Amino acid sequence: MKRRTFSAGLLALWCARGALADALPETEATAADVSEPATLLEQGMATWYGGRRWQGRRTASGERFDGHAFTAAHPRLPLGSWVRVVNLRNGREVQVRINDRGPSKRGFVIDLSEAAAQALGFRRQGRAKVALHSSAVPRASRKSDSSF
Repeated sequence: MKRRTFSAGLLALWCARGALADALPETEATAADVSEPATLLEQGMATWYGGRRWQGRRTASGERFDGHAFTAAHPRLPLGSWVRVVNLRNGREVQVRINDRGPSKRGFVIDLSEAAAQALGFRRQGRAKVALHSSAVPRASRKSDSSF
């Protein structure tokens, strides 16, 4: 029951933020003036998966895994949602899209693609302590109003 409530609340947050962002006019001043609230979702250990073993396999969302894309696996967040991941050791951060389920190992909160782990600076180590923050869809990924 708690998982459903958490997921439903998070989904409502994503929908509300998306509607607000779509209502704002797309100008350079608006993009610079509107700051994203930092909503901490959780902290814990992150790992990465990829390489030849996973490349091209189907993810839980149905798409093919691409280790060069900024994607991640999370056990509870809605598929398709965006998360800002911050490496707590060096302060680097990336935005990733949740497209798979995992990690299954206790104590780990997220599995990142190889590209995301490289950008966060822990690919060689294999794991890092991270913070997950809610994030809006990156501007480059939003559909323009003219496509309707």
